[in-house]
Amino acid sequence: MSHGLDQLAGFIAIIALAVLVGSVLLQVVARYLFASPPSWTEELARYAMIWAGLIGATMSFKRRFDPALFTGSSTGGGLIAVITGTVQSAVVIIYLTPVLWYCFVGPGNNPARGFLLRHSRTMADALDFSTLWVAIAVPLMIVIIFVHVIARWAGDDGAPSAPAKADTFN
Repeated sequence: MSHGLDQLAGFIAIIALAVLVGSVLLQVVARYLFASPPSWTEELARYAMIWAGLIGATMSFKRRFDPALFTGSSTGGGLIAVITGTVQSAVVIIYLTPVLWYCFVGPGNNPARGFLLRHSRTMADALDFSTLWVAIAVPLMIVIIFVHVIARWAGDDGAPSAPAKADTFN
């Protein structure tokens, strides 16, 4: 399941990056060639950057490119590897659990003040859609990272295996 989510995250990140680059390119061309940039390109680029960054963070976590508290000691076996893996997992869970909680419940445990519900009532400035579609990337990112944490403890070695490449230079 972790590998499947990672592949889906890669697909979403590629789309978000393409939208980001495309909208910035359109903004630059329209500004400097036609002196009339569309008002929505900057906002679309910003939202695509949020999605690419958050979904890309899950891919980084899966591949263990995320900042690590302990390096080297978790690759070996034994008690040290278990301790460092436990600390790493605990830090991730302790940090992300409250963020996930406040996506749904706001201050004072009031669901009406939760992050997602507030965004469901907010419209984007230049685009005709709710900013909920942007904000949903936050809990999605957290859930995917939690799945990756569980997969690590179930024996997942990290990065998805790359397809074998033909050696054409030898």
